[in-house]
Amino acid sequence: MELLPTQLAAVIRHALQAAQAAGDLPPFDLPETIPVTRSAKPELGDYASPVAMQLAKAARRKPLEIAQAIAAHVDTSADFVQSFEAAPPGFLNIRLSDAWLRAQIDAMIAAGDDVFALEIGRGQKAQVECVSANPTGPITVGRTRGGVIGSTMANLLAALGYTVEMEYYFNNAGRQMQLLGLSLQARYRQALGQPVDLPEGGYQGDYLVDIARELVEQHGDALKDESWEYFKGQAEAAMFRRIRASLDRINIHFDVFFNENSTYEDGSVWKVLEGLEERGYVYRAVNREGAPPEEIAKTPPDAKDAVWFRSTKLGDDEDRVLVKSNGEPTYALPDIAYHIHKLERGFTYLINVLGTDHIIEAQTVARGLQVLGYDPEPVHVLLHQFVTLVEGGETRRMSTRRGEYVTLDELVEDVGADVVRYFILGRSPNSHLEFDLDLARQQANENPVYYIQNAHVRCAGIFRQAEERGLTDEGADLSLLGERELAFVRKLLEMPEVMVQAYEDLGPHRLAFYALDLARMFHPMYDAVRVLHSDVPEDVAKARLRLYGAARVVFRRLLKLMGMSALEIM
Repeated sequence: MELLPTQLAAVIRHALQAAQAAGDLPPFDLPETIPVTRSAKPELGDYASPVAMQLAKAARRKPLEIAQAIAAHVDTSADFVQSFEAAPPGFLNIRLSDAWLRAQIDAMIAAGDDVFALEIGRGQKAQVECVSANPTGPITVGRTRGGVIGSTMANLLAALGYTVEMEYYFNNAGRQMQLLGLSLQARYRQALGQPVDLPEGGYQGDYLVDIARELVEQHGDALKDESWEYFKGQAEAAMFRRIRASLDRINIHFDVFFNENSTYEDGSVWKVLEGLEERGYVYRAVNREGAPPEEIAKTPPDAKDAVWFRSTKLGDDEDRVLVKSNGEPTYALPDIAYHIHKLERGFTYLINVLGTDHIIEAQTVARGLQVLGYDPEPVHVLLHQFVTLVEGGETRRMSTRRGEYVTLDELVEDVGADVVRYFILGRSPNSHLEFDLDLARQQANENPVYYIQNAHVRCAGIFRQAEERGLTDEGADLSLLGERELAFVRKLLEMPEVMVQAYEDLGPHRLAFYALDLARMFHPMYDAVRVLHSDVPEDVAKARLRLYGAARVVFRRLLKLMGMSALEIM
């Protein structure tokens, strides 16, 4: 389908061309884009365009005269338009046809689960990378935010016609994974009754106690002499089983698990370094070029050279370390190699969902791709702020290392999967999220999840009751619907525009905002526009039942895009 603003812009363009051909407007170049937006004043129309004011200089006419000329030459064969009206100082107010609006009710029902499917990404491959936590512990609330945002964007991309893959990027090497292996080794020996302490800086969470207990149940004391590397492997496997199961509970499913270590194994990390160096973007020094005296003064006298990326040549504030003085690469090299791998897999649209503390990393990767001749344009970075849980007005602090955290599983058990998803989506990713546990636990209209899902429940309930009474919507005469019902249809038809805006802005919260707005319009209508009341004539009841059928389809689609359940009974 094509968006209404796009169709209306085409009508305006044709009207401008017709007005010029008739001599009612002078020759001038038409703009590449003609703006059409939802009207801020519905009483004046459904859409509005300020294009006449933008053309005043080129046409050497007053904006109102241009708007009047456009309105006079609008093609009246456009069945979705009822009227174009010129209004001071030069707006075009556009009203949709009532007959066309009624026809959209049947169109929405016929589309079913594919309602408002678009073709923006037709024939293209997209990838969403999110969560990407190393397997050192259970999925926490903080990591969950990126997963909910990412999976919603993946759902949205699929609705826009893309072929989508979800990917999880992780590293099972390094000091933290060594500590994980040592910690599980200690917990296993403790489970055997040995007086062993956790390693300094080790992981203290109860999840390792559980894994150790499982190992004892399966192997007894046969593993008592195994190395920390063995226990690292056991911990990683067990953690990933838990991570996948936890994410499955809130409809986050991955197609690919990509291990950062593979970029070392195939040598691509060092190829990146060679490529940057060949192009003159690498140097070796103890301190970065242009480092201030106070930074240099803090450098130990025996410090060794690091390898630096001369990213300031590409607009960066300072050069970035590629390889530390101890020979260990920073995040940048494997990340650049990983993104080259992504692009070479044929993805034309990529989303990386990252915490705001990763902004410098994302910029460095983009600059590295640019130097190496890859277009970073397909890589879109969606940054999100952190999450805090609030209960009784107090914030609960969390730390995975110390074992002081709330896991995703615990949160789902407490408030439910749908509530977790909506409360995360209900805030812009750019905003810090305070997850209000007290509100989340409520099963009342104050809880937006309950309020939105109850709209779908009510639609389903009407059809159950109608079936019990032998009423169907067969032969419904939709001309019997009133203005209140048509106003709701107009609101339903906003959804594809919301979808595109969420896509263009990388703002999945727009779906959540729209869902709540739609529910706020639905429930008062439901109370006033009855179907099964004894005072409602059967022909009117049929028309209204058909309307609620369309509402049911749209609410279901919207809930599914957000990864939530479309409940039939609450």
